[in-house]
Amino acid sequence: MPSSKLRRIDLSQNDATRKLNQLKNQGNIFSSVVTAAGKKLTKAVFGKALTPAEVVTTICEDIRVKGIDRVLYYTEQLDKQKLTTRTIRVTSEELRNAYQKTDPQFLETISRVRDNIMQFQIGLLNKDALLPAAEQYELQLRYRPMKRVGLCIPGGAAAYPSTLLMTVCPAQAAEVNEIAVVMPPTPNGAYNQDMLAVCHALGITEVYRIGGAQAVAALAYGVEGIPQVDMIAGPGNAFVTLAKKHVFGRVAIDCLAGPSEVVVVADETAHVGHLAIDLLAQAEHHPGIPILITWEESILNSVEKEIEILVNSLERGEEAWKNIEENGAFILAQNVDEAVNCVNFLAPEHLHIQTRKPNPEHFADRIDNAGAIFLGEYTPVALGDYAAGPSHVLPTGGTARFASGLNANDFRRRTSVVHFFRMGLRHIAEDVMLLARKEGLTAHARSVEMRLQDYAPATKPGKRKAKTK
Repeated sequence: MPSSKLRRIDLSQNDATRKLNQLKNQGNIFSSVVTAAGKKLTKAVFGKALTPAEVVTTICEDIRVKGIDRVLYYTEQLDKQKLTTRTIRVTSEELRNAYQKTDPQFLETISRVRDNIMQFQIGLLNKDALLPAAEQYELQLRYRPMKRVGLCIPGGAAAYPSTLLMTVCPAQAAEVNEIAVVMPPTPNGAYNQDMLAVCHALGITEVYRIGGAQAVAALAYGVEGIPQVDMIAGPGNAFVTLAKKHVFGRVAIDCLAGPSEVVVVADETAHVGHLAIDLLAQAEHHPGIPILITWEESILNSVEKEIEILVNSLERGEEAWKNIEENGAFILAQNVDEAVNCVNFLAPEHLHIQTRKPNPEHFADRIDNAGAIFLGEYTPVALGDYAAGPSHVLPTGGTARFASGLNANDFRRRTSVVHFFRMGLRHIAEDVMLLARKEGLTAHARSVEMRLQDYAPATKPGKRKAKTK
């Protein structure tokens, strides 16, 4: 399996910036590149080869106009599952039966992990804020949960009960009343008994056997049997992500997620075996982007040798090695400062810091751009993936520069409430009227001025004339 040197980037070299840009952009979900298999499928379904973005636009607009019939059509054409308006939704009996037949130890684990996540997410919730000024005004910021959200759960290469936990629990912590889950009609999706059992364990009663762009469109526009949602969250392939981008504005979305990635930062004190297995763990994703940054060249050589040893003992070893070869990188920085700058430039989904000089906390203090940060030898990224509490739905592809991981507050809306009294109006009136007149909005200014003058309308609404006999 291992046969060639892994990609290396020396930050002291002239071509380092170009190579870093290539590394950062390799997970671009907006690529127009289409594989041979993709061309064949799109030609069969749409009559011609389309880019992923064109496929998504076609599906979404078709479903927006024609509804559930096109959802069923694309499910049959793309997922090879012929469903009806009755079978597209998982019944309560199916959910209950799956729960009853599932390994009790697995369900106990789900219960414990749910408690961890809920405790963390509830603790995050913003509280209503009130700023009063005696006899002048009361200003309030209040929070309310969204009424209805849709959650996309992948089900292609593997079943992901962890993603159910990491999306459902934040929504429940926010007290969302209606949660609709969509999973592709596959053995790892809506036909997976463990996945259905987890839905039942979490109290989810609305589960649909749809995936891809057609699932996003059905949630965003609403179709027969599937009411429109206010927000769509959860990870997925490029088609799911592009569809979320397409419907944004009609509904809210969490983020635009691409291939999963990790940056591991290490110094000479790090355990080489831990570094190697952490990179291989990320490389189990398809695709996964594992990156090692260090200012000690010996670490790069030692970790590469350790990977070559460990990879043969892993169930997905061959795929992991291929991912490291094609998508990974070993980066040599000249010093700690350069390593910090490199991390902030890449803005990774996961950052794992395994250093002692500086200690992980001090290194992390200098990081502005990362979806989630894991500190020290005993905090592998797997803890965050499965059980720690923060959601594993995180920004990828450098979007951690401006995006954040999913949490309970994303499922809540902020509303300002403004209440002025007479004295407060008098205090602020001149400023409001001056600005309004500067903008040429004289009715705005007049709406304040009239209240200061106790203006009496010529016509008093609601006053009725006395009847004459």
